[in-house]
Amino acid sequence: MAKNNEKTQELSIEEKLQHLYELQLVDTEINKIRTLRGELPLEVQDLEDELAGLETRLENLKAEIGEAEKNVTQKKLEIEKSEELIKKYSEQLNNVRNNREYDSLNKEVEFQKLEIELQQKRIRETLKTKTEREEALEYSTRQYEEKKSDLEAKKTELDDIIKETHIEEEELVKKSEELSASIEERLLAAYKRIRSNARNGLAVVTVDRDACGGCFNNIPPQRQLDIRSRKKVIVCEYCGRILIDKYICDYDGSMQKADLESALESQKKKGRRVKKTEE
Repeated sequence: MAKNNEKTQELSIEEKLQHLYELQLVDTEINKIRTLRGELPLEVQDLEDELAGLETRLENLKAEIGEAEKNVTQKKLEIEKSEELIKKYSEQLNNVRNNREYDSLNKEVEFQKLEIELQQKRIRETLKTKTEREEALEYSTRQYEEKKSDLEAKKTELDDIIKETHIEEEELVKKSEELSASIEERLLAAYKRIRSNARNGLAVVTVDRDACGGCFNNIPPQRQLDIRSRKKVIVCEYCGRILIDKYICDYDGSMQKADLESALESQKKKGRRVKKTEE
């Protein structure tokens, strides 16, 4: 790390700006590739979360249905037990010796009959709940199958896009890391901070037609001269982006030459039009 810092310190301001601009170009290309995926990764994640929630719901519903079935079985056993007791007490009524014993047995019979009615009521309530849970289970199962199908389709679509751009993205990411390593930490941190705050992801912009390429506010002539001199890092006073002249990476002068030729040709055409008008 120390050697890398020493290496970046040796670079001139112009070289640092060149590396920053090249890094910006590479990072912009990476963004374009990732934009191709659009909202697909988020949609896939949302569907996976929904499926996980539905799986939990299905498990809970199945558990509730199973519990309801156990409760019904248990209550039926309790009813059978009460019916056996009624039969037993009814037989005992035939052999009572006094009114007190007769009243006591009658009360037991009445109590068991009430117990049977109570258990039957609870069975009806439990069966109603069970039916509701079964309907919910059926609906949730349909939802689960639909979401699962959607997820498979979205995953296939996302995988196809990733396959198409995977190699190119890997190469660009590697290049971005190499360029980042050649830029001093303080400047790189500023670049990342500006880029994260910029809506279009541009931290380094050229001055074009006397204006900032990020916010399009006019740049004063003296400020433009400072930018073209490439002696210091200059930021836009309006949007905070790093400003560079558009020929910063024109290493062989071809861009500037092409622009000059285009301007001259445009001037000639304008002159010919003026001449024709005068005639």
